[in-house]
Order: sequence, then C-alpha cells, then structure tokens
Amino acid sequence: MLKRPDRILRKTLLSLMLLMCAVCIRATPGLAATALHFSLDRPADGAAAPFILAANRGLYRAEGLTVTTASATNSPDAIARVASGSSDIALADINALIRFRDKDGSPPVKAVFVLYNKAPYAIIARKSRDISTMSDIEGKTLGIADGDLAARLWPAIARHNNVRLGKVKTEKISAAVREPLLSAGQVDAVTGFSFLSAINLRDRGIPANDLAVLRFSEFGSEVYGHALIVNPKFAADNPDEVKAFVRATIAGIRLAIKDPAHAIDDVVAQVSGASRDIELERLRASIADNIVTDEVRTNGLGGIDDNRFVAGVSQIAENYEFRKRPLPSDIFDDTFLPPLNMRKVD
Repeated sequence: MLKRPDRILRKTLLSLMLLMCAVCIRATPGLAATALHFSLDRPADGAAAPFILAANRGLYRAEGLTVTTASATNSPDAIARVASGSSDIALADINALIRFRDKDGSPPVKAVFVLYNKAPYAIIARKSRDISTMSDIEGKTLGIADGDLAARLWPAIARHNNVRLGKVKTEKISAAVREPLLSAGQVDAVTGFSFLSAINLRDRGIPANDLAVLRFSEFGSEVYGHALIVNPKFAADNPDEVKAFVRATIAGIRLAIKDPAHAIDDVVAQVSGASRDIELERLRASIADNIVTDEVRTNGLGGIDDNRFVAGVSQIAENYEFRKRPLPSDIFDDTFLPPLNMRKVD
C-alpha cells in the first residue's frame, strides 16, 4: 500500500525538526565538554583515590569536563605549574602556597577547596628506640628530608610541646632514603606525612606496634593541609567549570569514604606495581586522620575556619619571616564551594 502524502510530509518534517534540535544542542554554549588540566603533587597512590574515582566513574565527565591528570614532583612544583598556567588546577599543600604567595610578584593563586582538614605532618619514630611521645625526641637523632613540609613546622610544634630543640640532633637526609635509614636504625625518627612514611615503613617489614606516629595535629598544630588551587585567569574565565570540578571531586571523596575497599580497586588498576593492602591502608588513614575530622563533620568538606587559619599562619611565622602575613581571603576563595548541604559528611 502506498503511503499517504500527508503522512510522508509529517515524517519528513519530524526528522528535520529532530535534526535541527540536535544541531542547536551541539551549538549551545556551555554544553560542550571543557578541557581541564589537573596536577597531583606527587605520583598517584591510595590517597589519590577521590580523584581517580572521579575520573574513572565519569564524575568529571558528568559535569561537562574532560580532565587530563599529571603528577608534579612536589607541592612547590604543582604550585608553579598552576601559577604559570601549564595546569589549570592542582592539589598542593596550602602552607606551601602561603609561603609562595609571600614572595614579591607572585601570581594571585588561591585555594578553592581544602581536602586535608588536618595536615598529615608527623614525626614517625621507632618505639624500640624509646620514643613513644613528643618529649621522647630529646636526645635522639631526627632525620629531616630535603624540602620536607612537616620539617618546616617542626620548630613551632617542638616549642609548643616544650621540646628543647638544642637537645635534638638533626640529620639532613634525602627523601629517597628516609624510610630505609629509619628501618635500619641509622636515625631514631623522621619527619614526613603520617599516611606516607609510616605505612611505607610497614611495607618494609617494621611491625606496626614498633611505630610511633606523632601527628602534629594531635600536638597543637592548627594548619590545614592539601587543597585544590586554581590558576587565577582560568578561575576568572571559567568559574562554572571550577565549581564543577569541585563538585565532582566531592562526589569522588564520598565514594572513597563510603567504600574504601572498592575505591582502592580503581587505584590498583591504574597505579603500576601498587600493593592493594598497603594502598588501602593509606587511603583509610588519610580519610580518618586528615579528611573526615570533627571540624568537617560540623562545617562540611572543603572550607576553612578563619580563626584557625590565622592561628596556623602564626605557627608558620615562628620559623618563617613573612613580608606580610596573609589574611584568609588572600589565600582561600570560598565562592567556588557548593552549599553546605552538599558538603556534609555522615
């Protein structure tokens, strides 16, 4: 049977309308994916699970972002990449950013989301060397690695805990031999990150009950830790994209908190040679000690308390001479944070 002309016409018009709608959708500004370059401040490990999950589970893509991830050498390198514009966003230590911003002529790079509500700075020691608490450091040898971020705050924490710095022998060491020297007993303790050095040492066969992990946050430290920092031009030109990246990252954090064991499978699949047990322990430690704190349970993920920030800057100033002490608004921009109800954790 031949089709009626009106039916053919209606079908043709419908096809043309659908085609025109598709063209309009593709041409609508803001719907095309935005390319974004993101840098971690070190090679990926278990603690990077929130970002790996956000990429692997399509959370960035769902926000209209195409994210390329690279690894910097350390936080100063990550900050330099953002300052130069070679990275749009990076994860970096906020205290390294504070010192960077104090330099004459430094670009106005700011943090927009704090991942580690408590910095992971710690002294990692051997109980078998008679170190169980901070005061036991006196009379011992403390290994300090080149460029170590925890070591920058150590003098303030020592004074806060009445540790006489003149009674502590310090030995400059390479970061590459930090754990081997401690495991071999050539130093009594080292400065570092609690979820890095301590867990690396267990991987070297040191029993957990022989390790004293003296987290600075438990001995009076007020400073925040790693944060997302953004290139100022990129932030000005692409505010919605920065907000989208923050939202997707929060979604990745929630997945990591909800099911670390499942989350770590994504890490192990992506990081060559990673030990599932070690990286799972690392992720769980970073969540419990640095991400989900009492302050975060009250105030939500990502923000800062101005009074605490100022107190942290004062601690930094004990071993660093500022040209001008920064205000919270000089370093942190909260306008990219989603509402509190989207940042709450259970």
